[in-house]
Amino acid sequence: MKPVLFIYCLLFCFNSIAAQDSLNFNRIGFSSLFTVQQVPDKDKSFVIEMHPKAISFVQSYMEKEGAGLRKMKTWAKPYFNLYDEVLTANGVPVELKYLSVIESHLSSQVVSWAGAAGPWQIMPAEATRLGLKLLPNDERMDYQKSTQAAATILRELYQQFGGWLLVVAAYNGGAGRLSKAIEKKKTKDFWALQYELPLETRNHVKKFIATHAIFEGVSMTELDKNQSTQTASISTASSGMEKIIISGRFNAKTMAIWLKMPLTYLKELNPNMDQQLATGKSYTLVLPSKEAKLFEAHKNQILQASIQSLYLDND
Repeated sequence: MKPVLFIYCLLFCFNSIAAQDSLNFNRIGFSSLFTVQQVPDKDKSFVIEMHPKAISFVQSYMEKEGAGLRKMKTWAKPYFNLYDEVLTANGVPVELKYLSVIESHLSSQVVSWAGAAGPWQIMPAEATRLGLKLLPNDERMDYQKSTQAAATILRELYQQFGGWLLVVAAYNGGAGRLSKAIEKKKTKDFWALQYELPLETRNHVKKFIATHAIFEGVSMTELDKNQSTQTASISTASSGMEKIIISGRFNAKTMAIWLKMPLTYLKELNPNMDQQLATGKSYTLVLPSKEAKLFEAHKNQILQASIQSLYLDND
């Protein structure tokens, strides 16, 4: 049995069943982030398995931002209470409140270089379209009004794309750019099309996932338990993937250069590879078939180059 995270139904249920039923919005939109199965027991808990391609980023983000975000849990309660009420009334999952955390750190006074403002970082044109005044007082900085506007935008994006991770991507990078990526890759799976999107947008989605995990109490230990099993599952769930058992001081950066792969993609397929190999343990390397053949053909050269790079880094 795979190790899983048990999180109570409260984390993924709307506060208003009526709002959910009338708008037909549900957890399906989060399927690209979590696998959710209801457990038939008294507490009606859910089994949650984080998508394997998210785990490495989430672990790193937890290390850097976890302490600060956990402190926010206390002082953010009044803001989240407001967000929950407005989002629920608009049929939007309350989990989307964490988007405001990564947009503005819940500050009403933030203005971006592009002109987005307020806790939800709404652009001037969108604010005007949705009836928010910019002068004499900018209503994007009003928590109630800006949250209502953000909820409308999120609803519209969900109706267009049908997945909440795609909604987060479009909220950051624009619906037009996301539509072009979907058309090019012929899929609405965020993980399959992410490299058609700007790095800022890809990371925005992953920051949302990590922030959600931190606020909902997912720990590093729980992620570690899930990682080993779910890393191997990538190869069986994705076509054209191969597994190779390796040992020695290979490192991801050198391997990515040799295999001509994006380093971020290699690390998503092989989270914590460098750390595990550094302890002297073997590692099950996951690569697309083409890159796997290239690795096998140049395995010794890649190992020597990896060792040399370690010496250079230590000079």
